[in-house]
Amino acid sequence: MDPGDGCGGDFDLMSRCCKAFSLTELLTVIAIIAVLTAVLLPVLGKAREAARQVIGAMNQRQVVIGAQEYATEGNDRYPESVATVGLRSTFWNWQEPGMMTGLQKRTPTTHRSMSAYLYSYLESSGTMYCNNAPDIYPFLDEVWEAGESWDHPETGPAQDPFSGTLCFYWNYVGYLPAADETFQGPQRIDGRRNQSTLMVSEYFGYDHWRSPGAFGSCEKFDDAAITAGSPVSSSYWSTIDLDKNLDEIDLELQAGYTDGHVESYQAADTVEMKVSLTADGMSPYPPGAGPGIFFLPRGAE
Repeated sequence: MDPGDGCGGDFDLMSRCCKAFSLTELLTVIAIIAVLTAVLLPVLGKAREAARQVIGAMNQRQVVIGAQEYATEGNDRYPESVATVGLRSTFWNWQEPGMMTGLQKRTPTTHRSMSAYLYSYLESSGTMYCNNAPDIYPFLDEVWEAGESWDHPETGPAQDPFSGTLCFYWNYVGYLPAADETFQGPQRIDGRRNQSTLMVSEYFGYDHWRSPGAFGSCEKFDDAAITAGSPVSSSYWSTIDLDKNLDEIDLELQAGYTDGHVESYQAADTVEMKVSLTADGMSPYPPGAGPGIFFLPRGAE
């Protein structure tokens, strides 16, 4: 072979042009890659988090628009809340605002399932779910498709309720302990005096019966672990830290309003709302029982 053909010549020429990386050079390359990875990973993580927030805001906006379209095609009234425990026609109480399917119909003319109201206006069941929750409820699509007839396939024959990871406030009534008055969710498109404009928010609460003495949210926050779901409810993030207060919880949440806008707010910028045992909203569950406290964005009360 001609000695001038690159590495095909004599041994000395081959050793000069085909020499492998030395150990020092290899370690240098690895170190550079490690430094670049350390720099880029947080940036990529923040970009991924920002993208998920955008998707979450889009989902909430779709929910608001769906409820608006329902009202526009009807009598300008938003769907009835399904967040009740309707035991019989003469007695019922409120349940947590995350309910997507109630236990029973409250009256013969109301639905127990949110999809019975909004199925035609929302394309996907995932729109109704916080995309930062620990996991997706395994039967979410089935809940949405079944509507009034939803019954968990692994439980008994009685119809099951289902509670998700977003909270829905149209036609909902709760108790505001700081003001000793009721929270009144929006009822009509044109609005009414003393009614909130809050339509939907991510779950953020305290002392739920599945995580007593703990803060919980569908958004992950510092020191949070997973509170597992049940056949009738979704999993969420929670932490039992009795020394924590709202100012110390680094948590950004989102909420959608009647005018269609979705805005972010911090854990510290919230007010307490309790679930009521009575229809008028003025008799909250006692501490340590029931769904616990739900935190609303300040100004929405």
